Amino acid sequence: MLTSFTVSVVLYSPFFQYVFPIHPVIAVLHITNNTSTPEMLTHKDGIQMRMNSWQDGVAGTNCPIPPGWNWTYQFQLKDQIGSFFYFPSLGLQRAAGGYGPVTVNNRAIVPVPFNQPDGDITLFIGDWYTKSHTELRDMLDDGKDLGIPDGILINAKGPYRYDTTLVPEGLQYEIVGVEPGKTYRFRVHNVGTSTSLNFRIQNHNMRLVEAEGTYTYQQNYTNLDIHVGQSYSFLVSMDQNASTDYYIVASPRFVSSEARWHDVNGVAILQYSNSKGSASGPLPDAPDDFYDKYYSMNQARSIRMNVSSGAARPNPQGSFRYGSINITQTFVLKNESPLRIDGKRRRTINRVSYSPPETPLRLADLHNLTGVYKTDFPTMPSNAPPRRASSVLNASYKGFLEMVFQNNETDVQTYHLDGYSFFVVGMDYGEWTPNSRGSYNKWDAISRSTTQVFPGGWTAVLVSLDNVGIWNIRAEKLDNWYNGQEVYVKVADPLGYNVTEMIAPDNTLYCGLLEHLQKPQIHETSKKSSGHAVARWSTQLLATVSLIVTAVIGS
Repeated sequence: MLTSFTVSVVLYSPFFQYVFPIHPVIAVLHITNNTSTPEMLTHKDGIQMRMNSWQDGVAGTNCPIPPGWNWTYQFQLKDQIGSFFYFPSLGLQRAAGGYGPVTVNNRAIVPVPFNQPDGDITLFIGDWYTKSHTELRDMLDDGKDLGIPDGILINAKGPYRYDTTLVPEGLQYEIVGVEPGKTYRFRVHNVGTSTSLNFRIQNHNMRLVEAEGTYTYQQNYTNLDIHVGQSYSFLVSMDQNASTDYYIVASPRFVSSEARWHDVNGVAILQYSNSKGSASGPLPDAPDDFYDKYYSMNQARSIRMNVSSGAARPNPQGSFRYGSINITQTFVLKNESPLRIDGKRRRTINRVSYSPPETPLRLADLHNLTGVYKTDFPTMPSNAPPRRASSVLNASYKGFLEMVFQNNETDVQTYHLDGYSFFVVGMDYGEWTPNSRGSYNKWDAISRSTTQVFPGGWTAVLVSLDNVGIWNIRAEKLDNWYNGQEVYVKVADPLGYNVTEMIAPDNTLYCGLLEHLQKPQIHETSKKSSGHAVARWSTQLLATVSLIVTAVIGS
Protein backbone atom coordinates (compact mmCIF):
# COMPACT_ATOMS: atom_id res chain seq x y z
CA MET A 1 0.00 0.00 0.00
CA LEU A 2 1.33 3.43 -0.93
CA THR A 3 1.48 6.10 1.72
CA SER A 4 1.71 9.80 0.96
CA PHE A 5 2.25 13.13 2.65
CA THR A 6 1.74 16.72 1.65
CA VAL A 7 3.78 19.85 2.17
CA SER A 8 2.03 23.07 1.22
CA VAL A 9 4.30 25.95 0.30
CA VAL A 10 2.62 29.32 -0.19
CA LEU A 11 5.79 31.65 0.34
CA TYR A 12 7.58 33.80 3.08
CA SER A 13 8.74 33.42 6.67
CA PRO A 14 11.67 31.69 8.36
CA PHE A 15 12.10 27.94 8.47
CA PHE A 16 9.17 25.55 8.64
CA GLN A 17 9.68 21.83 8.96
CA TYR A 18 7.43 18.95 8.03
CA VAL A 19 8.55 15.49 9.09
CA PHE A 20 7.49 12.70 6.78
CA PRO A 21 5.75 9.50 7.99
CA ILE A 22 7.73 6.30 8.39
CA HIS A 23 8.50 4.55 5.06
CA PRO A 24 6.79 6.98 2.67
CA VAL A 25 6.60 5.84 -0.94
CA ILE A 26 5.09 8.88 -2.63
CA ALA A 27 6.06 12.48 -1.86
CA VAL A 28 3.43 15.15 -2.47
CA LEU A 29 4.57 18.78 -2.61
CA HIS A 30 1.81 21.34 -3.01
CA ILE A 31 2.94 24.72 -4.38
CA THR A 32 0.84 27.88 -4.51
CA ASN A 33 2.26 30.87 -6.38
CA ASN A 34 1.21 33.89 -4.34
CA THR A 35 3.75 36.15 -6.00
CA SER A 36 3.23 38.57 -8.84
CA THR A 37 5.83 36.83 -10.97
CA PRO A 38 4.42 35.21 -14.11
CA GLU A 39 6.67 32.20 -13.75
CA MET A 40 7.42 29.75 -10.96
CA LEU A 41 8.62 26.16 -10.75
CA THR A 42 10.22 24.18 -7.94
CA HIS A 43 13.08 21.78 -8.64
CA LYS A 44 14.39 19.12 -6.25
CA ASP A 45 18.15 19.12 -6.84
CA GLY A 46 19.55 15.57 -6.85
CA ILE A 47 16.19 13.78 -6.59
CA GLN A 48 16.12 11.50 -9.62
CA MET A 49 12.38 11.43 -10.37
CA ARG A 50 12.67 7.87 -11.61
CA MET A 51 10.88 7.47 -14.97
CA ASN A 52 9.00 10.68 -14.17
CA SER A 53 10.56 13.81 -15.66
CA TRP A 54 7.04 15.29 -15.55
CA GLN A 55 7.78 16.16 -11.91
CA ASP A 56 11.26 17.63 -12.41
CA GLY A 57 10.22 21.26 -12.08
CA VAL A 58 12.33 22.81 -14.84
CA ALA A 59 11.33 24.64 -18.02
CA GLY A 60 12.01 21.70 -20.33
CA THR A 61 9.42 19.50 -18.66
CA ASN A 62 6.88 21.77 -16.93
CA CYS A 63 4.88 24.87 -17.69
CA PRO A 64 5.34 27.53 -15.01
CA ILE A 65 2.74 27.96 -12.28
CA PRO A 66 0.87 31.24 -12.97
CA PRO A 67 0.31 33.82 -10.19
CA GLY A 68 -2.47 32.75 -7.86
CA TRP A 69 -2.43 29.19 -9.16
CA ASN A 70 -1.29 26.05 -7.42
CA TRP A 71 0.27 22.83 -8.58
CA THR A 72 1.01 19.55 -6.82
CA TYR A 73 4.21 17.60 -7.43
CA GLN A 74 3.86 13.87 -6.76
CA PHE A 75 6.93 11.68 -7.05
CA GLN A 76 8.65 8.60 -5.67
CA LEU A 77 11.88 8.74 -3.67
CA LYS A 78 13.14 5.25 -4.38
CA ASP A 79 16.69 3.91 -4.44
CA GLN A 80 18.09 7.11 -2.96
CA ILE A 81 19.38 8.29 0.40
CA GLY A 82 21.21 11.44 1.35
CA SER A 83 21.22 15.22 1.53
CA PHE A 84 19.51 17.24 -1.19
CA PHE A 85 17.62 20.53 -1.51
CA TYR A 86 14.77 22.13 -3.44
CA PHE A 87 14.65 25.62 -4.93
CA PRO A 88 12.69 27.82 -7.39
CA SER A 89 14.23 27.10 -10.77
CA LEU A 90 13.29 30.03 -13.02
CA GLY A 91 14.59 33.52 -13.58
CA LEU A 92 17.21 33.76 -10.80
CA GLN A 93 14.49 33.33 -8.14
CA ARG A 94 16.86 31.21 -6.03
CA ALA A 95 18.87 34.40 -5.43
CA ALA A 96 15.86 35.56 -3.37
CA GLY A 97 15.58 32.33 -1.35
CA GLY A 98 12.82 29.77 -1.54
CA TYR A 99 15.17 26.83 -0.99
CA GLY A 100 15.01 24.12 1.65
CA PRO A 101 16.41 20.70 2.53
CA VAL A 102 15.28 17.33 1.23
CA THR A 103 16.73 14.67 3.54
CA VAL A 104 16.31 10.98 2.67
CA ASN A 105 17.26 8.60 5.49
CA ASN A 106 18.25 4.93 5.34
CA ARG A 107 15.65 2.28 6.01
CA ALA A 108 16.20 0.44 9.29
CA ILE A 109 17.40 -2.73 7.56
CA VAL A 110 20.26 -0.92 5.78
CA PRO A 111 23.03 -0.03 8.25
CA VAL A 112 24.59 3.42 8.09
CA PRO A 113 28.42 3.30 7.93
CA PHE A 114 28.83 5.35 11.12
CA ASN A 115 27.29 5.51 14.58
CA GLN A 116 23.99 7.29 14.95
CA PRO A 117 24.79 11.00 15.43
CA ASP A 118 23.44 12.84 18.46
CA GLY A 119 21.85 15.46 16.24
CA ASP A 120 21.29 16.54 12.64
CA ILE A 121 22.07 20.11 11.56
CA THR A 122 21.40 21.63 8.12
CA LEU A 123 23.33 24.69 6.94
CA PHE A 124 22.66 26.61 3.74
CA ILE A 125 25.60 28.73 2.62
CA GLY A 126 25.56 31.10 -0.33
CA ASP A 127 26.48 34.50 -1.70
CA TRP A 128 23.90 37.27 -1.45
CA TYR A 129 23.16 40.53 -3.24
CA THR A 130 21.18 43.45 -1.89
CA LYS A 131 19.62 43.81 -5.34
CA SER A 132 16.47 41.77 -5.92
CA HIS A 133 16.53 38.79 -8.23
CA THR A 134 14.69 40.83 -10.87
CA GLU A 135 17.34 43.58 -10.71
CA LEU A 136 20.06 40.95 -11.05
CA ARG A 137 18.25 39.53 -14.06
CA ASP A 138 18.05 43.00 -15.63
CA MET A 139 21.81 43.37 -15.17
CA LEU A 140 22.40 40.14 -17.07
CA ASP A 141 19.96 41.20 -19.79
CA ASP A 142 22.03 44.39 -20.17
CA GLY A 143 25.20 42.36 -20.66
CA LYS A 144 26.69 43.13 -17.24
CA ASP A 145 28.37 40.87 -14.71
CA LEU A 146 26.80 40.53 -11.28
CA GLY A 147 30.06 41.57 -9.61
CA ILE A 148 31.13 40.96 -6.03
CA PRO A 149 28.22 39.91 -3.78
CA ASP A 150 27.26 42.04 -0.81
CA GLY A 151 27.69 39.18 1.62
CA ILE A 152 27.75 35.47 2.34
CA LEU A 153 24.73 34.12 4.22
CA ILE A 154 24.49 31.07 6.48
CA ASN A 155 20.88 29.91 6.84
CA ALA A 156 19.73 33.21 5.33
CA LYS A 157 21.44 35.21 8.10
CA GLY A 158 24.28 37.68 8.02
CA PRO A 159 27.73 37.33 9.60
CA TYR A 160 28.56 37.35 13.28
CA ARG A 161 30.42 40.57 14.14
CA TYR A 162 33.88 39.03 13.98
CA ASP A 163 35.38 42.36 12.85
CA THR A 164 33.87 45.60 14.13
CA THR A 165 35.26 47.54 11.16
CA LEU A 166 33.62 45.25 8.58
CA VAL A 167 30.40 43.99 10.15
CA PRO A 168 27.82 46.53 11.38
CA GLU A 169 26.01 46.15 14.67
CA GLY A 170 22.59 44.55 14.91
CA LEU A 171 22.83 41.89 12.21
CA GLN A 172 21.06 38.64 12.95
CA TYR A 173 23.44 35.67 12.69
CA GLU A 174 23.04 31.90 12.96
CA ILE A 175 23.84 30.16 16.26
CA VAL A 176 24.26 26.38 16.25
CA GLY A 177 23.78 25.01 19.77
CA VAL A 178 25.61 21.79 20.72
CA GLU A 179 26.38 19.64 23.75
CA PRO A 180 29.96 18.83 24.84
CA GLY A 181 31.13 15.33 23.95
CA LYS A 182 28.41 14.68 21.40
CA THR A 183 28.74 14.16 17.63
CA TYR A 184 26.50 15.88 15.09
CA ARG A 185 25.83 15.37 11.41
CA PHE A 186 26.18 18.66 9.52
CA ARG A 187 24.49 18.74 6.10
CA VAL A 188 25.92 21.70 4.16
CA HIS A 189 24.50 22.98 0.86
CA ASN A 190 25.86 25.81 -1.33
CA VAL A 191 22.64 27.39 -2.62
CA GLY A 192 24.25 30.65 -3.72
CA THR A 193 24.12 32.48 -7.01
CA SER A 194 27.65 32.14 -8.38
CA THR A 195 30.38 31.90 -5.72
CA SER A 196 32.34 28.80 -4.69
CA LEU A 197 32.82 28.76 -0.91
CA ASN A 198 35.30 27.24 1.50
CA PHE A 199 33.57 25.83 4.59
CA ARG A 200 35.23 25.26 7.99
CA ILE A 201 34.55 25.16 11.73
CA GLN A 202 37.14 26.71 14.03
CA ASN A 203 39.32 24.10 15.83
CA HIS A 204 37.03 21.22 14.78
CA ASN A 205 37.70 18.42 12.30
CA MET A 206 34.97 17.59 9.81
CA ARG A 207 34.71 13.91 8.92
CA LEU A 208 33.19 13.67 5.44
CA VAL A 209 30.61 10.85 5.26
CA GLU A 210 28.26 11.61 2.36
CA ALA A 211 28.10 13.60 -0.88
CA GLU A 212 24.73 14.00 -2.63
CA GLY A 213 23.41 10.56 -1.84
CA THR A 214 26.62 8.52 -1.77
CA TYR A 215 28.45 7.47 1.38
CA THR A 216 32.08 8.50 1.09
CA TYR A 217 35.38 7.04 2.18
CA GLN A 218 35.66 8.69 5.59
CA GLN A 219 38.44 11.15 6.19
CA ASN A 220 38.87 14.35 8.16
CA TYR A 221 39.05 17.81 6.64
CA THR A 222 39.84 21.10 8.35
CA ASN A 223 38.13 22.89 5.44
CA LEU A 224 36.37 21.89 2.23
CA ASP A 225 35.54 23.77 -0.96
CA ILE A 226 31.82 23.54 -1.70
CA HIS A 227 30.88 24.78 -5.14
CA VAL A 228 27.52 26.20 -6.19
CA GLY A 229 24.82 23.51 -6.07
CA GLN A 230 26.91 20.96 -4.16
CA SER A 231 25.91 19.21 -0.92
CA TYR A 232 27.96 17.33 1.70
CA SER A 233 27.48 15.66 5.08
CA PHE A 234 30.10 15.80 7.84
CA LEU A 235 30.34 14.27 11.30
CA VAL A 236 31.68 16.82 13.76
CA SER A 237 32.55 15.84 17.35
CA MET A 238 32.24 18.43 20.09
CA ASP A 239 35.64 17.67 21.59
CA GLN A 240 37.06 21.14 22.15
CA ASN A 241 37.12 23.47 25.17
CA ALA A 242 33.41 23.87 25.90
CA SER A 243 33.74 27.18 27.75
CA THR A 244 33.91 29.28 24.59
CA ASP A 245 32.12 29.70 21.26
CA TYR A 246 33.67 28.90 17.87
CA TYR A 247 33.38 30.36 14.37
CA ILE A 248 31.61 28.57 11.51
CA VAL A 249 32.90 30.16 8.30
CA ALA A 250 32.03 30.18 4.60
CA SER A 251 34.42 32.32 2.53
CA PRO A 252 34.85 32.90 -1.23
CA ARG A 253 37.06 30.73 -3.43
CA PHE A 254 38.16 31.10 -7.05
CA VAL A 255 37.67 34.84 -7.06
CA SER A 256 39.93 37.73 -8.02
CA SER A 257 42.49 39.30 -5.70
CA GLU A 258 40.39 42.46 -5.47
CA ALA A 259 40.51 43.68 -1.87
CA ARG A 260 36.72 43.72 -1.42
CA TRP A 261 36.58 39.91 -1.61
CA HIS A 262 38.51 39.79 1.68
CA ASP A 263 35.59 41.56 3.36
CA VAL A 264 32.93 39.08 2.23
CA ASN A 265 32.62 36.20 4.71
CA GLY A 266 29.72 34.23 6.11
CA VAL A 267 30.20 33.66 9.84
CA ALA A 268 27.94 31.72 12.22
CA ILE A 269 28.59 30.61 15.79
CA LEU A 270 29.04 27.10 17.17
CA GLN A 271 27.93 27.40 20.79
CA TYR A 272 28.49 24.73 23.44
CA SER A 273 25.69 24.54 26.00
CA ASN A 274 27.96 25.62 28.87
CA SER A 275 29.93 28.22 26.90
CA LYS A 276 30.88 31.31 28.88
CA GLY A 277 32.80 33.25 26.24
CA SER A 278 32.27 34.59 22.73
CA ALA A 279 34.27 33.46 19.72
CA SER A 280 37.30 35.67 19.32
CA GLY A 281 40.47 36.18 17.36
CA PRO A 282 40.94 35.83 13.60
CA LEU A 283 38.76 33.55 11.54
CA PRO A 284 40.16 30.04 10.99
CA ASP A 285 42.52 29.88 8.06
CA ALA A 286 41.26 29.21 4.57
CA PRO A 287 43.55 27.87 1.83
CA ASP A 288 46.43 30.31 1.33
CA ASP A 289 45.23 31.67 -1.99
CA PHE A 290 41.72 32.58 -3.19
CA TYR A 291 42.70 30.94 -6.47
CA ASP A 292 44.78 27.92 -5.43
CA LYS A 293 43.61 25.56 -8.17
CA TYR A 294 45.90 22.68 -7.29
CA TYR A 295 44.94 22.59 -3.60
CA SER A 296 41.26 22.46 -4.52
CA MET A 297 41.68 19.83 -7.26
CA ASN A 298 43.68 17.53 -5.01
CA GLN A 299 41.02 17.94 -2.35
CA ALA A 300 38.28 17.11 -4.86
CA ARG A 301 40.13 14.01 -6.04
CA SER A 302 40.36 12.80 -2.45
CA ILE A 303 36.57 12.49 -2.19
CA ARG A 304 35.81 8.86 -3.03
CA MET A 305 32.99 6.36 -2.63
CA ASN A 306 32.77 3.99 0.31
CA VAL A 307 32.58 0.81 -1.77
CA SER A 308 31.80 -1.52 1.14
CA SER A 309 28.78 0.36 2.51
CA GLY A 310 25.18 -0.05 1.50
CA ALA A 311 23.01 3.00 0.87
CA ALA A 312 19.38 2.83 -0.28
CA ARG A 313 19.88 -0.91 -0.86
CA PRO A 314 21.71 -3.38 1.40
CA ASN A 315 24.21 -4.41 -1.27
CA PRO A 316 27.53 -2.49 -1.20
CA GLN A 317 27.81 0.71 -3.22
CA GLY A 318 30.85 -0.78 -4.95
CA SER A 319 28.91 -3.76 -6.30
CA PHE A 320 28.03 -1.77 -9.42
CA ARG A 321 31.29 -2.23 -11.34
CA TYR A 322 31.04 0.86 -13.48
CA GLY A 323 34.71 0.65 -14.46
CA SER A 324 34.19 -2.55 -16.43
CA ILE A 325 31.23 -1.33 -18.55
CA ASN A 326 31.91 -0.38 -22.16
CA ILE A 327 31.21 3.24 -23.05
CA THR A 328 28.51 3.44 -25.74
CA GLN A 329 28.35 7.22 -26.27
CA THR A 330 30.57 10.22 -25.56
CA PHE A 331 29.62 13.89 -25.20
CA VAL A 332 32.38 16.50 -24.86
CA LEU A 333 30.72 19.69 -23.63
CA LYS A 334 32.89 22.80 -23.79
CA ASN A 335 32.16 26.20 -22.28
CA GLU A 336 34.14 29.32 -23.07
CA SER A 337 34.12 33.03 -22.33
CA PRO A 338 30.84 34.87 -23.03
CA LEU A 339 30.09 35.30 -26.73
CA ARG A 340 28.05 37.88 -28.61
CA ILE A 341 25.02 36.35 -30.29
CA ASP A 342 22.56 38.67 -32.06
CA GLY A 343 24.12 41.56 -30.16
CA LYS A 344 23.59 39.96 -26.75
CA ARG A 345 26.20 38.64 -24.33
CA ARG A 346 25.49 34.93 -23.94
CA ARG A 347 26.96 31.78 -22.38
CA THR A 348 27.35 28.66 -24.48
CA ILE A 349 28.09 24.94 -24.48
CA ASN A 350 29.75 23.81 -27.72
CA ARG A 351 28.97 27.33 -29.01
CA VAL A 352 25.21 26.82 -28.59
CA SER A 353 23.34 29.07 -26.17
CA TYR A 354 20.15 27.36 -25.09
CA SER A 355 16.93 29.25 -25.77
CA PRO A 356 13.93 27.72 -23.96
CA PRO A 357 10.84 27.41 -26.16
CA GLU A 358 7.46 28.49 -24.85
CA THR A 359 6.26 24.88 -24.98
CA PRO A 360 8.13 22.46 -22.69
CA LEU A 361 10.08 19.83 -24.63
CA ARG A 362 8.47 16.82 -22.98
CA LEU A 363 4.96 18.16 -23.58
CA ALA A 364 5.82 18.83 -27.22
CA ASP A 365 6.85 15.19 -27.62
CA LEU A 366 3.72 13.90 -25.92
CA HIS A 367 1.48 15.87 -28.27
CA ASN A 368 3.57 15.14 -31.38
CA LEU A 369 4.41 18.79 -32.00
CA THR A 370 7.16 19.46 -34.51
CA GLY A 371 9.46 22.45 -34.72
CA VAL A 372 9.54 23.14 -30.97
CA TYR A 373 13.13 21.91 -30.71
CA LYS A 374 15.79 20.11 -32.72
CA THR A 375 17.99 17.17 -31.80
CA ASP A 376 21.04 18.65 -33.48
CA PHE A 377 23.05 19.72 -30.45
CA PRO A 378 26.72 19.04 -31.23
CA THR A 379 28.23 16.24 -29.15
CA MET A 380 31.77 17.57 -29.67
CA PRO A 381 33.24 21.11 -29.61
CA SER A 382 33.77 22.94 -32.89
CA ASN A 383 34.58 26.38 -34.25
CA ALA A 384 31.09 26.85 -35.68
CA PRO A 385 29.55 30.32 -35.37
CA PRO A 386 27.84 30.72 -31.99
CA ARG A 387 24.04 30.52 -32.05
CA ARG A 388 20.96 30.52 -29.87
CA ALA A 389 18.83 27.42 -30.29
CA SER A 390 16.29 25.11 -28.70
CA SER A 391 18.55 22.15 -29.33
CA VAL A 392 18.67 18.83 -27.47
CA LEU A 393 21.18 15.98 -27.08
CA ASN A 394 19.94 12.52 -28.04
CA ALA A 395 21.12 9.69 -25.76
CA SER A 396 20.49 5.97 -25.97
CA TYR A 397 18.29 4.38 -23.32
CA LYS A 398 20.24 1.71 -21.38
CA GLY A 399 23.48 3.00 -22.85
CA PHE A 400 26.57 3.92 -20.83
CA LEU A 401 27.42 7.57 -21.39
CA GLU A 402 30.73 9.34 -20.98
CA MET A 403 30.41 13.11 -20.52
CA VAL A 404 33.44 15.38 -20.49
CA PHE A 405 33.01 18.96 -19.29
CA GLN A 406 35.77 21.15 -20.75
CA ASN A 407 36.12 24.54 -19.06
CA ASN A 408 38.08 27.02 -21.17
CA GLU A 409 37.36 29.96 -18.87
CA THR A 410 39.15 31.49 -15.90
CA ASP A 411 36.28 30.77 -13.49
CA VAL A 412 35.39 27.45 -11.88
CA GLN A 413 32.21 25.94 -13.35
CA THR A 414 29.68 23.65 -11.67
CA TYR A 415 27.50 21.32 -13.73
CA HIS A 416 24.41 19.38 -12.65
CA LEU A 417 22.51 16.55 -14.36
CA ASP A 418 18.86 15.99 -13.48
CA GLY A 419 17.46 12.47 -13.29
CA TYR A 420 20.76 10.74 -12.50
CA SER A 421 23.88 10.45 -10.44
CA PHE A 422 27.16 10.10 -12.32
CA PHE A 423 30.58 8.74 -11.42
CA VAL A 424 33.18 11.52 -11.34
CA VAL A 425 36.02 9.45 -12.77
CA GLY A 426 38.57 12.08 -13.67
CA MET A 427 39.60 15.73 -13.59
CA ASP A 428 42.72 17.57 -14.62
CA TYR A 429 44.04 20.76 -16.18
CA GLY A 430 44.50 21.23 -19.91
CA GLU A 431 42.50 19.80 -22.81
CA TRP A 432 40.82 16.41 -22.50
CA THR A 433 41.81 13.83 -25.11
CA PRO A 434 40.87 10.14 -25.46
CA ASN A 435 44.24 9.36 -23.86
CA SER A 436 42.94 11.04 -20.68
CA ARG A 437 40.86 7.91 -20.04
CA GLY A 438 44.02 6.23 -18.80
CA SER A 439 43.83 8.37 -15.65
CA TYR A 440 40.19 7.54 -14.84
CA ASN A 441 39.29 6.16 -11.41
CA LYS A 442 37.48 2.94 -12.33
CA TRP A 443 36.87 1.62 -8.81
CA ASP A 444 35.73 4.10 -6.15
CA ALA A 445 34.87 7.36 -7.94
CA ILE A 446 32.28 9.39 -6.07
CA SER A 447 28.75 9.14 -7.48
CA ARG A 448 26.86 12.44 -7.33
CA SER A 449 24.77 14.78 -9.48
CA THR A 450 26.82 18.02 -9.34
CA THR A 451 30.50 18.36 -10.17
CA GLN A 452 33.01 21.18 -10.41
CA VAL A 453 35.15 21.84 -13.46
CA PHE A 454 38.28 23.81 -12.68
CA PRO A 455 39.43 26.79 -14.77
CA GLY A 456 41.36 25.67 -17.82
CA GLY A 457 40.57 22.05 -17.03
CA TRP A 458 38.20 19.16 -17.59
CA THR A 459 36.05 16.78 -15.58
CA ALA A 460 34.86 13.41 -16.91
CA VAL A 461 31.82 11.54 -15.63
CA LEU A 462 30.19 8.20 -16.48
CA VAL A 463 26.47 7.57 -16.22
CA SER A 464 24.22 4.57 -16.82
CA LEU A 465 21.22 5.76 -18.86
CA ASP A 466 18.46 3.81 -17.13
CA ASN A 467 16.02 6.67 -16.51
CA VAL A 468 13.66 7.53 -19.37
CA GLY A 469 12.77 11.18 -19.83
CA ILE A 470 14.11 14.57 -20.87
CA TRP A 471 16.72 15.76 -18.38
CA ASN A 472 18.47 19.06 -17.84
CA ILE A 473 22.27 19.49 -17.92
CA ARG A 474 23.06 22.95 -16.61
CA ALA A 475 25.56 25.28 -15.10
CA GLU A 476 24.56 25.64 -11.44
CA LYS A 477 25.85 29.21 -11.36
CA LEU A 478 22.60 31.09 -11.83
CA ASP A 479 24.05 33.84 -14.02
CA ASN A 480 25.57 31.35 -16.47
CA TRP A 481 22.43 29.19 -16.45
CA TYR A 482 20.22 32.20 -17.14
CA ASN A 483 22.45 33.25 -20.04
CA GLY A 484 22.13 29.94 -21.85
CA GLN A 485 24.74 27.54 -20.41
CA GLU A 486 22.47 24.50 -20.38
CA VAL A 487 21.12 21.77 -22.60
CA TYR A 488 18.62 18.93 -22.29
CA VAL A 489 19.41 15.28 -22.91
CA LYS A 490 16.62 13.12 -24.31
CA VAL A 491 16.60 9.50 -23.11
CA ALA A 492 13.70 7.87 -24.95
CA ASP A 493 12.47 4.31 -24.66
CA PRO A 494 12.44 2.88 -28.20
CA LEU A 495 9.34 0.86 -27.25
CA GLY A 496 7.38 4.09 -26.97
CA TYR A 497 5.59 6.29 -24.46
CA ASN A 498 4.09 4.81 -21.27
CA VAL A 499 6.09 1.59 -21.47
CA THR A 500 8.77 2.35 -18.89
CA GLU A 501 7.93 6.01 -18.30
CA MET A 502 5.12 7.18 -16.03
CA ILE A 503 2.18 8.79 -17.78
CA ALA A 504 1.70 12.55 -17.72
CA PRO A 505 -0.12 13.63 -14.53
CA ASP A 506 -3.79 14.60 -14.59
CA ASN A 507 -2.93 18.08 -13.30
CA THR A 508 -0.51 18.90 -16.14
CA LEU A 509 -0.28 22.62 -16.84
CA TYR A 510 -0.32 23.73 -20.47
CA CYS A 511 1.36 26.71 -22.10
CA GLY A 512 2.86 27.82 -25.39
CA LEU A 513 1.43 25.94 -28.38
CA LEU A 514 -0.70 23.85 -26.01
CA GLU A 515 -2.20 26.70 -24.03
CA HIS A 516 -5.65 25.98 -25.48
CA LEU A 517 -5.72 22.68 -23.53
CA GLN A 518 -5.49 24.40 -20.16
CA LYS A 519 -8.63 24.23 -18.06
CA PRO A 520 -9.51 27.07 -15.68
CA GLN A 521 -8.38 26.58 -12.09
CA ILE A 522 -10.66 27.40 -9.16
CA HIS A 523 -8.65 29.37 -6.62
CA GLU A 524 -9.34 29.20 -2.92
CA THR A 525 -6.37 31.19 -1.64
CA SER A 526 -8.32 32.55 1.31
CA LYS A 527 -8.68 29.13 2.91
CA LYS A 528 -6.13 28.15 5.51
CA SER A 529 -4.16 24.95 5.11
CA SER A 530 -5.07 22.21 7.56
CA GLY A 531 -2.46 19.83 8.87
CA HIS A 532 0.33 21.00 6.56
CA ALA A 533 3.39 23.18 7.02
CA VAL A 534 2.62 26.50 5.34
CA ALA A 535 4.82 29.45 4.45
CA ARG A 536 4.49 32.48 2.16
CA TRP A 537 6.79 33.88 -0.48
CA SER A 538 7.96 37.47 -0.65
CA THR A 539 10.23 38.94 -3.30
CA GLN A 540 13.16 38.96 -0.86
CA LEU A 541 12.95 35.81 1.26
CA LEU A 542 11.23 32.68 0.06
CA ALA A 543 9.98 29.96 2.35
CA THR A 544 12.04 27.04 3.55
CA VAL A 545 10.25 23.79 4.33
CA SER A 546 12.30 20.78 5.39
CA LEU A 547 11.43 17.51 3.67
CA ILE A 548 12.62 14.51 5.68
CA VAL A 549 11.91 11.04 4.38
CA THR A 550 12.95 7.44 4.84
CA ALA A 551 14.47 5.70 1.82
CA VAL A 552 12.45 3.16 -0.11
CA ILE A 553 13.45 0.53 -2.63
CA GLY A 554 11.77 0.49 -6.00
CA SER A 555 10.95 -2.60 -7.95
